[in-house]
Amino acid sequence: MDSTRRLASVTLLITVFLIGPRVLFNAQEPDGTEEASVAGNPPGSPGMLADSCGIPSELPEPQTPVFELDYPVSLPAVSILGARNDLPNPYEEGVHWGQLPDNRVWGSTAGVSLAPDGTIWAIDRCGATGAGGATCLESPLDPILQFDQSGSLLNSFGQGLIVNPHKITVAPDGSIWVADNGTAPGKGQQVIKFSPDGEPLMALGTAGEAGSGPEHFDSPTEVAVSQEGYIYVADGHTGGGGALGNARVVKFSADGTFVKTWGRKGMGAGEFDVVHTIALDSTGRVYVGDRQNNRIQIFDADGHFIDVWYQFGRPSGIHIDQYDVLYVADSESRDGRTNIGRPGLPATGYGFNPGTARGIRIGSIEDGRVEYLISDPCPYPYAGGSSLAEGVTTDNDGNVYGADYLGTVRVFMNSLGPAETAEVQ
Repeated sequence: MDSTRRLASVTLLITVFLIGPRVLFNAQEPDGTEEASVAGNPPGSPGMLADSCGIPSELPEPQTPVFELDYPVSLPAVSILGARNDLPNPYEEGVHWGQLPDNRVWGSTAGVSLAPDGTIWAIDRCGATGAGGATCLESPLDPILQFDQSGSLLNSFGQGLIVNPHKITVAPDGSIWVADNGTAPGKGQQVIKFSPDGEPLMALGTAGEAGSGPEHFDSPTEVAVSQEGYIYVADGHTGGGGALGNARVVKFSADGTFVKTWGRKGMGAGEFDVVHTIALDSTGRVYVGDRQNNRIQIFDADGHFIDVWYQFGRPSGIHIDQYDVLYVADSESRDGRTNIGRPGLPATGYGFNPGTARGIRIGSIEDGRVEYLISDPCPYPYAGGSSLAEGVTTDNDGNVYGADYLGTVRVFMNSLGPAETAEVQ
């Protein structure tokens, strides 16, 4: 069944029910009692900030709240750029997922990916809160984690090999790709391919060196791999809203040979600002999350521009499932206020996408129609940083997984259940 028919069928059948690192927030202690909606599912390992919505614990002087515990700003049905906020949600409320060993809790994460064998892989910034830096450089923890669908840990590796993981991609052949946008002597600024057992198989980019040529990256963010083995690297987390850093897609053959690159800083067709995520559909088209420009750009396999979509919000993460249904995580859209009522954010600039609900938008690649929205439950106006999912994937039963900058992975269960989901797919 194609994606349009699948989404239409789900519409008929479903009863609708929901940047600065190391900032201090109103943290909530995980009590370890939360249970997921699947029998036997472990309760997850949320970090201290996971349920905080990014609300600061203290206000810097001399600023004071404009309104406390009262949020008079309501979202319009459709944002200025055309992202709908009034869509139904066929998923149950998100619950913490991914049980970590030895009382370990999640740090910031932005990457989660489905493997061909049905397992779920994720990256963790080694328990640290924040983005960038060298969160895993000297950590004794493994940043690369494999789980079964229930959230039980199956395998982990990568200790000492990754400086700062950004996103993770499981290729069609089952190999694991991690984008490392940290920098340290002889490490980082690479995308690395591993076997499922953790053996390093390939590294692209020059370790420890940022640059703009075919042998360098500057804060690579994610990898996409085609059925034929072509490797596409999203390169350019640096300099959002400014002129610095790369803003491109770099294509390699299966053996790592450079093929071509496209893109530069800008707002036009084929230009980018913060190339944050990348995915391929079943025909080989390339979907690029052009985050600071609040849009997805679509290209053919050779980088020729096809279309631009603003209706999925500000893309922090993109996933396209086996039915060519598109899932887009928006973790950053904001206006010039904060969710404590303090007008401490610029009325333009980084993350500015007014009137847009954060969350995961779900729709069809056939015509770009958005059908569903898993809304961020945090109050609007949002905090200045990220909240809810920054990375997104699904499992084979149609459940949605979101990797959260504030320190958790959540699963949103498809309300139809596995058997009914299989029928409509």
